[in-house]
Amino acid sequence: MTDSVRVAPTHELGAQRLRAVREMLDAAFRGDFSDEDWDHGLGGVHAWIEDERGVAAHGSVVMRRVLHDGRSYRVGYVEGVGVRDDRRRQGLGGLVMGELERVIDGAYAFGALSASDEGAALYRGRGWEPWKGRIEVIGPEGIVHLPDEEGSTYLRATGGGTLPDPAAALLFDWRDGDVL
Repeated sequence: MTDSVRVAPTHELGAQRLRAVREMLDAAFRGDFSDEDWDHGLGGVHAWIEDERGVAAHGSVVMRRVLHDGRSYRVGYVEGVGVRDDRRRQGLGGLVMGELERVIDGAYAFGALSASDEGAALYRGRGWEPWKGRIEVIGPEGIVHLPDEEGSTYLRATGGGTLPDPAAALLFDWRDGDVL
């Protein structure tokens, strides 16, 4: 059986498939995938793989606004990347990321994501670079420094472009739950 990746915007997945994706992510993250985490991955483009048991792998890319050195960027932010336990270490995460990177390359200034310790090797192996600068967010109370996100935030240049200069902070838009 060949694992083929499907790609579609959120509105085309339908309620049943969205429910199946959420259930797989809940299991893949062992209960550490909140309602806010789920919400963060909606409204963009999804890439997923199904097999005879259902959804085997998934990821999505959504638009985020990032301020850097006096400029606002449209950034493709990767969310909800997970692989079902019985299909891990079979290349499915890489297949999903390949499609998400294609979307990022075609629509955004650069890609960004927050990696778990377990997932960081996948992203580094695909050319994503750890951000070496300061991470901030524009919160309801103003600008907030997020030192805990420094070291787990990764960026990817698009189409031969260059990444932002780490001498200036990346200032992300606010959202409920985990900001990054």
